[in-house]
Amino acid sequence: MAAVADGSASAAAAKEVEYQAGVQKLVDLLSKLNPAAKEFVPSSAASASPPKKALSADAPVFDYRSIGAGNGGAKDSATDASFYIGSPQRRRWNGYLNQGRRRANDRARRTEREDSIRRTVYVSELDHTVTEERLADIFATCGQVVDCRICGDPHSVLRFAFIEFSDEEGARTALNLGGTIFGFYPVRVLPSKTAILPVNPKFLPRTEDEKEMVMRTVYCTNIDKMVTQLDVKNFFEGLCGEVSRLRLLGDNVHSTRIAFVEFVHAECAIMALNCSGMILGTLPVRVSPSKTPVKPRVNRVGSN
Repeated sequence: MAAVADGSASAAAAKEVEYQAGVQKLVDLLSKLNPAAKEFVPSSAASASPPKKALSADAPVFDYRSIGAGNGGAKDSATDASFYIGSPQRRRWNGYLNQGRRRANDRARRTEREDSIRRTVYVSELDHTVTEERLADIFATCGQVVDCRICGDPHSVLRFAFIEFSDEEGARTALNLGGTIFGFYPVRVLPSKTAILPVNPKFLPRTEDEKEMVMRTVYCTNIDKMVTQLDVKNFFEGLCGEVSRLRLLGDNVHSTRIAFVEFVHAECAIMALNCSGMILGTLPVRVSPSKTPVKPRVNRVGSN
């Protein structure tokens, strides 16, 4: 009987080994299958959604929310699913960027203008025989002259000029020339309140009439957007004299407006330069000689 028992135990052990080998073989087989394969997708789910390209069982899992986690996670990153091209969020973001660029450009222009003013002097009571070339040569003894503009009636002693130097030292030295006789009259030299602005050549006066208009015209900047054309007219007429033509310009991009003011007499335009720094509306207006006449508005004729 002992021999029978030993035979039964050996058969059971062999059977167990065979069973374990079969289980291991099945495990190895299943591990090589793709659970996302078409054969393993229920027919109901397959008909409800379009077929997708199957991935291997060991393919990595991709989570878009992990992008930008190093900068505060998906919530703080620009890769949020709603931040796509053309979305309201993207348009607002672009608007903030553009507004920031405009402000930076405005600050840069303002800084450049202030620097130009510090390098410029105002010369008054010029003799009509003095030319821009002659004046620039005289003041070149003080420093390098960048630009020289003579304004006013060419037949009057009321002419004046603006001279810009390459540095502030030249402008300070030029103040010592006050009282020097140029032609027949001693000139006055003072620090300028305005800069010499570049001008598009196509807007410069071409006829004698336009040149005469320029002598009676001033260019105004930093005008409050709430100020009307009538306000500007009353402001200058109350301080300087009769205004013959006025053009107030502005848009939605810039925070202030500009104006060209033409007076009846050239003497009024000279007096208007003393208004630079005075408050018009809520802002100090800046007044400088104009190099262009006030162009008449062009009436547009609609086509039939």
